Amino acid sequence: MTAVQREGQVIGGSSWFVRYANFVKLPHTLFALPFALLGMTLGSAIAPVSVRVVTWIVVAFVSARFAAMGFNRIADHGYDARNPRTAARELPAGTMTVREASAAVAAAAGLFVVAAGMLNPLCLALAPVALAWVLLYSYTKRFTRWSHVALGAGLAIAPVGGYLAVTGAWSEPWWMLVALAAAVTCWTAGFDIIYSIQDIEVDRREGLHSLPSRVGPVRALGIARTMHAATIIALLVVARAVHAGVLFHVGIAVAAALLAYEHALVARGRIQAAFFVVNFSLSAVLFAFVLLDRLYPIGAAWLR
Repeated sequence: MTAVQREGQVIGGSSWFVRYANFVKLPHTLFALPFALLGMTLGSAIAPVSVRVVTWIVVAFVSARFAAMGFNRIADHGYDARNPRTAARELPAGTMTVREASAAVAAAAGLFVVAAGMLNPLCLALAPVALAWVLLYSYTKRFTRWSHVALGAGLAIAPVGGYLAVTGAWSEPWWMLVALAAAVTCWTAGFDIIYSIQDIEVDRREGLHSLPSRVGPVRALGIARTMHAATIIALLVVARAVHAGVLFHVGIAVAAALLAYEHALVARGRIQAAFFVVNFSLSAVLFAFVLLDRLYPIGAAWLR
């Protein structure tokens, strides 16, 4: 019998909070939340940001992510039970029931809709569409190798939502938010392809359509590198659209360096470090530079 492995980024302990935090991989929220705040920061050039708006953006993001991850755990718990890397998760291990998990997901989905409604009418109108996308992503791996892109598109809702929460309207120029969504989509798809390399044999055995299981690890890593190159290009397009200053561009340069470092770690077999540490650093650092650029737009006029 294959030994059950322990996943990375798992919180130790057995409390109610720890059980639910591990169920939805709460630490992973740390590398996605900064993009929602980045979108909010870009939107602050159009409309003022209040503590109330920031609070509801965070609530909306965390609840949507809880619902999406929890639904994914429910949909995949049979596969997880047959994968040594995931067999210790709450549902296959029996430390949480499907009924309990479903109730938590329903509550989180409801909270997301409430938070969207507290922001503005546009966010409320788009909330069901966003929720449907992040939930239905869980089934894409059953029929397409591009499920990684579907995941990326789901995460790309965060920065777009952060912007819309502040402004209540689409960006001008219209392609700024499209480029921002593309950047996050490609970034997420790239690191999810890398992460899926760990499950190539399991995916092939189960008939799941991850990209690494279909094209092999070498070609998959090449596609991940292309995705991450596209991330940097899309961020440069965003910077152009918002007439960003030097600090925004420095943040993009740091992001490019971190992505290069991520692929260097993967080449040495350190996928867990590449997945969590580098991606958390990238999103946090990029957000910090965008915020600083918004506060201190050094060279913005010169770069137009």
